[in-house]
Amino acid sequence: MTIDVPQDILDALTDVDMPRLPPEAAPSEVSRLACVEVPVYRAGCVVVGSGAAGLRAAVEMKRRGDDVVIVSQSAWGGTSACSGSDKQTLHTANTADQGDNYKAMARAIRSGGAMDEDTAYVEAVGSSRMMASLQFLGLPLPQDPLGGTLRYQTDHDEVGRATSCGPRTSRLMVKVLAEEVIRLGVPFYNQTTAVKILTEGDGAGRHVVGMLAMRAGDRTEENPLGIALFVSDVIVLAAGGPGELYRDSVYPNGCFGSLGLALEAGVELVNLTESQFGIGTRREGFPWNLSGTYVQAIPHIYSVDAEGGEHHFLAEYYRSTQELASNVFRKGYQWPFHATRMLDFGSSLVDLAIYRETAAGRRVFMDFNRNPLPVPGDLPFGLERLDEDVRAYLGKAGASQAMPIDRLKHMNPLSIELYRRYKIDIAEEPLEFAVNNQHMNGGIMVDTWGRSNVGGCYAIGEAAGTHGVTRPGGAALNAGQVFGTRAAEHISASGRAKRAAAEDITAIAEVGIGSLLGALRAESPLTAKSLRAEIQARMSEKAGILCDQESVSGALIEARELNAEIRKKGVAYSRGAEAVRAVQWRHMALASEAVLSALDFFIRNGGGSRGARAICDVQGESLPLARSGPLQDYRFRKERPAHREEQIVVRLDGDQIGLSTRVNRTFDENARSFFERDWPAWLTGRIYDLDG
Repeated sequence: MTIDVPQDILDALTDVDMPRLPPEAAPSEVSRLACVEVPVYRAGCVVVGSGAAGLRAAVEMKRRGDDVVIVSQSAWGGTSACSGSDKQTLHTANTADQGDNYKAMARAIRSGGAMDEDTAYVEAVGSSRMMASLQFLGLPLPQDPLGGTLRYQTDHDEVGRATSCGPRTSRLMVKVLAEEVIRLGVPFYNQTTAVKILTEGDGAGRHVVGMLAMRAGDRTEENPLGIALFVSDVIVLAAGGPGELYRDSVYPNGCFGSLGLALEAGVELVNLTESQFGIGTRREGFPWNLSGTYVQAIPHIYSVDAEGGEHHFLAEYYRSTQELASNVFRKGYQWPFHATRMLDFGSSLVDLAIYRETAAGRRVFMDFNRNPLPVPGDLPFGLERLDEDVRAYLGKAGASQAMPIDRLKHMNPLSIELYRRYKIDIAEEPLEFAVNNQHMNGGIMVDTWGRSNVGGCYAIGEAAGTHGVTRPGGAALNAGQVFGTRAAEHISASGRAKRAAAEDITAIAEVGIGSLLGALRAESPLTAKSLRAEIQARMSEKAGILCDQESVSGALIEARELNAEIRKKGVAYSRGAEAVRAVQWRHMALASEAVLSALDFFIRNGGGSRGARAICDVQGESLPLARSGPLQDYRFRKERPAHREEQIVVRLDGDQIGLSTRVNRTFDENARSFFERDWPAWLTGRIYDLDG
């Protein structure tokens, strides 16, 4: 039996064309600010970012009659539009069989710890509404003949709440939401990079009044950098995660996020210690996660040294061919590296082995035209010699074909088509890959409406630090939709975005422009290129899946020294486009120091291994074993249970990073709503806590 899917159907789910943007609206006025002729744009709310979360927020605000505009560094060029996997997952409440239990789903979402309980419930209970609204807009989620949504199991998901449109789920989400944005007439400013959030007030009274941006379309002789002023009392940060933070990354090129931008504005961050790393093809070629059926087809994984010699390196780690092949398969739904899965010959031993090969200068490949080679002295690979859970899955999938490429063709032909679009034919040649940074679970600290600590500043999507140590695969796509809607609801209820802002913020804007220009110095020895090389190397080598106290502390000292040098010497540029990158790398340097500060704080306070990172320690309680013997260099600390109940908060105090902890917000599962008692709070808007 094979899946026979017509080519036009495969093409439609793989080559997803995006809509053309309408002409941009002209500025409200032009003002001379800090000796620069600056175009001024006015709006009730500015959404920064054009991914699935930002588009959702804009759609929901426009539907509610708010004055909203979108600004984007590169329309359809971010993570939502350009990332994916074999069958990119959307994680929502089960809408087939016997349905779901939202409270149980919330427990699963927050099970890794360091996550607010109320946020987990918000994501769970909001997921059904989000999925239905996406289907209404035209998202082609698969169904059975009676209307139930097809589901499968993903990482950190023991129930099977995952569904998918194929490898381009998030791009298809962006497409349907973008079409709705255009239909609703939301103004969209492309090639527009947010570079400074403008605020006034202090402490709890600090609030947003606008934003400075650099726009390619606004560069003139009187304004060579294209500086633009957006006047607005409300900003929604939806610019994604800090993809440029790591050299080894599956983020699309140019994904900077907004952590440094937010820190400079006094916005507090949280959970910066928590990220996701996993196997994938790097962005030097075609960045893509190799989860799901790519590894469930059980290809042969090997490395090649500088002389061209081939190494069957996984055989050094696993005791039998069956154990090796079964754990390669499990990377399909245990895709992110997890420290504890290095123990007991688990699936993250695969990540460790690949990481070590890459660090040794070898290139790692998976070959879909070869089954795994046997472990020396053991029986050869056979589908009948696999662990029971693996045999059962392949049996249900009908994947009994002799070779990995044929099993992959049977289970997911789209996964092969996708690489062909980028001139890589995995049916003909081995695929090079590595362990890469994939997602930031931490970010801007928000409440259950997406509000940050700075008045008028909201954060959604990967910009928001709503996730804990772990999350089910696809939960991030759902969270962006849920919080995009909730932020829009809260903003609309506040009434602050009903009309374009009319305030005169000339004085604040001039100070902001002066600060911006003062940080850009043509004579500086620091360039965007040099900052990128230094920051990415430090983060990839000292703050990846393997960390230790000495290395992290040393990296933090270097990061602080770099930021001090940036403050003293500025960053060089020679033309407008380079000035944008100079500002972004200044922000990335600050974000790097923030992440390393949080990680150093965590380790110094006894933090152990959890989620994305193993904290290596010669006194550590946990010792990974391999077929070749104990891996003493990778002995690691266990997680302290108390750390699951709190989150590390990061703020910028002057030029110094400040750190503290706060306990997770709770959710009372025994509380029950009562219609007549609780309806008035909805009718009067008390549920929005507008005075909070």
